Formats: sequence, structure tokens, C-alpha cells
Amino acid sequence: MSEEKYEGLLPRFLKYVKTETRSNPDSKTIPSDPKETAFLNELKAELISLGLSDVHINPQSSYLVATIPSNIDKDVPTVGFIAHIDTADFNAHNVNPQIVEDYDGESDIKLDKDGQYVSEFPSLKKYQGNTLITTDGSTLLGADDKSGVAEIVTMAAYLMAHPEIKHGAIKIGLGPDEEIGTGADHFDVKDFGSDFAYTVDGGPLGELEYETFNAAQAEIEIQGKDVHTGVAKGTMINAIQVAIDLQNSLPAHDRAERTDGRQGFYHLYKFDGTVDHVSMTYLIRDHDKQTFIERKHLLERVVAGLNNELGADLVTMNLYDQYYNLKDALKDHMEVVEIAKKAMENLDIKPDIYPVRGGTDGSTISYKGLPTPNLFAGGENMHSRYEYVSLQTMERALDTLLEIVRLTAEEDK
Repeated sequence: MSEEKYEGLLPRFLKYVKTETRSNPDSKTIPSDPKETAFLNELKAELISLGLSDVHINPQSSYLVATIPSNIDKDVPTVGFIAHIDTADFNAHNVNPQIVEDYDGESDIKLDKDGQYVSEFPSLKKYQGNTLITTDGSTLLGADDKSGVAEIVTMAAYLMAHPEIKHGAIKIGLGPDEEIGTGADHFDVKDFGSDFAYTVDGGPLGELEYETFNAAQAEIEIQGKDVHTGVAKGTMINAIQVAIDLQNSLPAHDRAERTDGRQGFYHLYKFDGTVDHVSMTYLIRDHDKQTFIERKHLLERVVAGLNNELGADLVTMNLYDQYYNLKDALKDHMEVVEIAKKAMENLDIKPDIYPVRGGTDGSTISYKGLPTPNLFAGGENMHSRYEYVSLQTMERALDTLLEIVRLTAEEDK
């Protein structure tokens, strides 16, 4: 039966990654791209065919929601598992996954005819003897987060085929637009209907994440005045130079490439401009809430100071929060983390707990009132042509979901 448990996992994953679902950051629709809607409808049909109940796409969030009904006669907590179906801002057209069986942990893996290899990544040494799924070098793979989707759906298929495995009610949520940071904003906690949940959206074996950045974004516009350089003195306002002055007014050591661990940063993410006009986008990150607030205040003071020097409000900024530290939302619900930790330990998986230098949909969902830490799904080198995943790690993720289900069935509500 143990081998049967994994049946369908690899074929599902390969099918899912070949379906293009890249989200669109410039769209105002939900989901942001029609390809996501089409894929959600395909998944809806699959979940219905497996026999799940109350399968529907929420009109508010476009999350596909489904229920595996309880098959025990006592009242236990309802657990939920959540994954996102969209892929990141990298070529995702015509994904052509390659399978490398029994990888030796050292050899080059050739990605394409031009000779790009992935052996330079130290993480590969962990996967000796594993079956790896890689890209062909022209696209990302989409293990972020279709590995999580495949693991959740395969769990559902296994439980529906084996009613002798006793469990409480289980909720499944598959949603759009995580990669552009908007999907979880519309998540409907009441419709989902679980007592706690896990996003299955982490990386290597054992990742258990419940501490993230606080995050904000600043969109800055600088209006310059472009005149002939021969008569520039006292007249020209070089928007590029103003942007340089702005960047140089921020702490030089507080940049993403110079920080690690719990150290926050200002990251100049986008820059486009001429003497006449510049657009800049900053990401502001910090694990500590008070330091996060101070970072935003500093940027506001820098902008105000530049406008004062210029004698006019030529620098405008739209500064807004994106998500908050998951740990602050979970501090009164750490039993949810402990269940996941115990599940991994029961399976001889060492939990890998560390502060995430990023965020998850679970951050937003937890602040909506549903405690939602993040579990490993297996992906490595995500968002790039060098992305890969171990089939054995995906199997261990499936094991972890089933063990969480088992442990939850032992809890009293």
C-alpha cells in the first residue's frame, strides 16, 4: 500500500507544470490571467472525479475549495492544506521537464543544446540516489508551487480511495496570484471553513516556516526638468541625479545583497528613467515590526528632504504595506506549528525552522484569522531555469500531510 500512496504523484506533477499559469502583475482581474482560471477549472473537474465534496471556486477569491468529509464519529479540528497554482515572473511557456533517475550527486545535468549545466549548485549533493525533475533550460519548472498542488491532490486521491484511514474533515484550497502578492488578499476564511491550515509552498525537505518578513513596497516618481546642457545651470533638474541622491540617502549596508538572517533591507527593485522623469520601486523588509516602521519613516523623511531641497513636490511616493510577520499572527497558536513538527519527527524528518527572508500566503491568511504556517514542498532554485525538485522529497511531503491528518484526528476540538 505504501507504493500505492505515491501513485499519480509524478504524472500529476508533470501534467501540472506543462500547463502554463503564469500570473500577470499588470492585471486588475481576479485571477490575473485567464490561463489560471482555465487550470483551476481543470483541477475542479479532477477533484469532483475523485469524489470530494462541496467543490467550488469562490467568487470572491477565485480559490478552488473542496472538502474531504470526516469519516470518524467524534468532533475533531478541521485541517486545511493550501497551495498556489500560478508561477513566477520568468518564462513559463512550453515547460518541458526532464527526469534524471538515480542522480549520483555530482554529475553535470545538461539542460539544453547550448550546454547549460546545473552541477554548480551545492544543493544537488543532497540528492544522491534521488529522481530529479529539472527544466530543459529555457523555462522555469513550476515546482513553486505545483509540487504543493500535486502533493495535496495526491493526498486527497489516496484518502478518498482508502476510507479505512480514519480522519476528520479536511479542506483543500488551491489559489491564484501568489507570485504577484495579491492572491491571499481575497482569501475567504469563512468559506474555507477550517480551524487551522498549512500552505504547502516551501522548499527542501523539512522546511517548517512560521517567521517571515514584514513587507512594504514604495513606488516613487521623480519629475525632472530637461533643458539643453549648455544652459542647464540653475534650470535643469536631472531626475536621474535626484534618484541617485535618494538611493545614497539610505543606509548602504541595508541592501538585500549585504544582509542575511533577520537583517532587514531596502531593495531597489525597479528603475527606469531619463533626465526628465524617473520611476523607482523599492521593497522594504524587516522581521522586527518596530524597525520595519522606522524603515518606512526614514524613506518618507528622505523624500520630504529632497522635495524641500528642490523647492517643489517633484518626488512623489506611494508607500503601502504588503504583508506582516507570520510569527506575530501565530504567537497564540503555536500548537499548529507543533503538530507539523511532531508529524515530521514521527517520520524521521528533521524540521528545518528558520526566519524566512520573504513571505508566504500564510502570512496574509493568518492575519485574516486562520493560523497557517508553511510546509516544505520540495522545490530548489525556484523562479529560474535552474529550478528542480526531488521526487523523493515530494513523496516525503505527501507523507507529512497524511501524518498531520492522522495527528489531527487524535485531537479534541
